[in-house]
This record gives sequence, C-alpha cells and structure tokens, in this order.
Amino acid sequence: MRQDKAAVKAALTMPWSSGQAEAQVNKLKLIKRQMYGRASFDLLRRRVLLPA
Repeated sequence: MRQDKAAVKAALTMPWSSGQAEAQVNKLKLIKRQMYGRASFDLLRRRVLLPA
C-alpha cells in the first residue's frame, strides 16, 4: 500500500484521467472476444472503425 501512495495521490489530485482511453481499450477487447474465430480481420476492422 505504501508503494502505491504516490500513484493514488496523483490519481486523486490530477485534473485529467485515463478513463476515456481505458474505455476504448475495454470496448476493443470486448469486440475481439465476441468475434474470436468467427470472422476475418476485415469484418473486425469494420466493427471497430464504423461506430467512431
């Protein structure tokens, strides 16, 4: 716990967050899991890029 004190303090005091980036990574991993073994890379690419 003491080792992470600086990281926790920085997370609580900094004006910015990595939440938006983490959400995008989570969404991409979810799509990859859903499509595993079902389709080609082209379909995966379309599913990721079209909603954006």
